[in-house]
Amino acid sequence: MGKTFKKIELVGISEKSYEEAISNAIEHASKSIHGLSWFEVSEQHGKIVDGHVTEFQVVLKAAFKLD
Repeated sequence: MGKTFKKIELVGISEKSYEEAISNAIEHASKSIHGLSWFEVSEQHGKIVDGHVTEFQVVLKAAFKLD
């Protein structure tokens, strides 16, 4: 029997890096969604305050296997 996955969109934020923003999004989503399998980053953004990068933001799609 085949496998079916559901894809959702998440936004992760970090003050340190894009990588941490990705991890934050996945780790938080994993608390309420079981079976997350993969992700793809679709957008990267940042916040600038007084000429300094103060926030890293990522929009990512993550998929989980349906029961």
